[in-house]
Amino acid sequence: MKPTDVHATVANAYTEALERSRAGKTGCCSGASVATPEQVASSAYNGYDGERDKYEEAAASSFGCGNPLAFSGVQPGQTVLDLGSGAGFDLLIASDKVGDTGQVIGVDMTDAMIEAARAAASKAGKANIEVRKGLIEELPVESEEVDWVISNCVVNLSPDKPAVFKEIARVLRPDGRFSIQDIVVEELPQWLRESAAAYSACVAGAISETDYLAGLRAAGFDDVEVTERLVYDKDQIVGMLAGELEHLDFKLEGDALEAALDAVEGKIWSAKFVGGKSRA
Repeated sequence: MKPTDVHATVANAYTEALERSRAGKTGCCSGASVATPEQVASSAYNGYDGERDKYEEAAASSFGCGNPLAFSGVQPGQTVLDLGSGAGFDLLIASDKVGDTGQVIGVDMTDAMIEAARAAASKAGKANIEVRKGLIEELPVESEEVDWVISNCVVNLSPDKPAVFKEIARVLRPDGRFSIQDIVVEELPQWLRESAAAYSACVAGAISETDYLAGLRAAGFDDVEVTERLVYDKDQIVGMLAGELEHLDFKLEGDALEAALDAVEGKIWSAKFVGGKSRA
């Protein structure tokens, strides 16, 4: 797909996912016609404690694959930028961490998500949250404007990941840090790579952990590491790809389905990437 087609496909998928979450049709039993973003969230470790109860409505529309803010070291008074901020769940948590003297900026390309995030911030009385419309490949953020960049299962959706990594380096202040939770993959079969539905489900567009680290280092980061991994088992992969398996040009069932799952088991996982920008 062309980059513009990728953006449109992803935006449509997440608009539909938000509508389903508002209707209470989330998770692997949503009855969706294709693999959905919420199936990723429901099948992955979330890493949140009391935040989900505190911000229940925003959490219900969160389609991430972990908690990029856990143990992140965000301090009061700092500025946090969330790439692909969605319905605003991580924005609310970041707002608690930076306090009234800090600032939280969300960037998303999907109008429905922007509206939801702004509504969530208003409902929570969060005056320090600003949500901007834009692409993560071309951030509507000034150079060296933020102390932290976070993202939750979004960079894998980008058709130009090197551009995203360069943008992270551009907007971070010297000594700034990032904490990114994302899906990575190894050696996926071609039928899965070519699936638009699997792309929106955070699988088909994902790159390997090795390439992800290399991309961050090429953008100028030299202390990058992976601090967490969760490798998905067959049941979790089925949850992520349930709709896609039903809408292939060929039927996968019985031994063929087991063989397809065997081909991807152990090759899809959630990883947390952390690193920083040096002052030099």
